Amino acid sequence: MERKKTKGRQKIPMNKIENKDAMFATFTKRREGLYKKASELVTECDVDIGIMMISPAGKPHSFFHPTVDAVISRFQNPNIQLSESTNLEANAARDEVNQLKNKLKELDVVEDIAIAKSSSYDQMTETRQKGWWESIEQLSADEVFIFGTWLNETSSNMHHRLNQLEIEVSSSTIYESFGV
Repeated sequence: MERKKTKGRQKIPMNKIENKDAMFATFTKRREGLYKKASELVTECDVDIGIMMISPAGKPHSFFHPTVDAVISRFQNPNIQLSESTNLEANAARDEVNQLKNKLKELDVVEDIAIAKSSSYDQMTETRQKGWWESIEQLSADEVFIFGTWLNETSSNMHHRLNQLEIEVSSSTIYESFGV
């Protein structure tokens, strides 16, 4: 059995971060992760939740669902029924969150379609054959000379054929004018 080449996921000891910039960055990332987990808990378990914290810079941050009043009332007395106004606010907040989630799902679908179209376009661009005008810059000096010679010969042949057609047209008009 082969040994792993990397250390993999390891447990990092919890210590205070001394570097201020690293601490601010870690706080921001962990706060967003905490908000995400709280949001998932609300969605999956239909619970009321409240989180309050003060950042290392001294700024307050909070996450409440459905409303601050509903969470605090439930926390102070878990068995009490919410007042009608608090209940209405909580239901309105839940409805708004559900509408926003539905809108987010719609936007995710639109984004997926746009990504699929873009990758399809990229594949078409890669697989299509290039015209001579797109690949001419990649020709060597000899190939450019051969291509130039071919263009001159083609131009000369076209002029010769055009002259033939003009002669035929003019001679046929002369015969028609004489009634022949």
